Amino acid sequence: MESIILITGKVNFSITLDPGVWIFDDRRIDLNNYFTTEKNSIDETEEYTKSISKHWDREIMEGAVFPPTLKTEKKFEKEKVLNGSFGVPFKPFLKNASPKQSATALIIERESKEDVTISLEEAYQLILGFSKEGKPLLENGPIHVYYGNGSNKENPITHVKGFRII
Repeated sequence: MESIILITGKVNFSITLDPGVWIFDDRRIDLNNYFTTEKNSIDETEEYTKSISKHWDREIMEGAVFPPTLKTEKKFEKEKVLNGSFGVPFKPFLKNASPKQSATALIIERESKEDVTISLEEAYQLILGFSKEGKPLLENGPIHVYYGNGSNKENPITHVKGFRII
């Protein structure tokens, strides 16, 4: 149970996070190239609509054809998961916790280390790293916290045991 992390404090709903299951999360991001690639603000609904429209158009024109490379793509994805370093955005978890109107900051509680306090606006940009080179973060984990701009990419916040909204 030491890998379970809580979001508590001035929130409407306390949230329990289990980094062990994030490898299956579609929101996971590759930390090896996340901070180096250019980010565009994407409207998820618009992006989804475009992809579905493209798929629909292709099926109308060509019929339902499965690509012959599907098997190799799955193998590549499996190898990537087994060897990659991944994280997930903190924003969806923080939104689900629903911070109260009076909340102003987030305290990242650490085990036997000094806690880190950041503004709530910065907290929405955090990335929670949960694996490095295909392995869970057991020694100094269970998660590493990265700032959204990647300024602490080489030296993330480690030994995280919880988040408290104040």
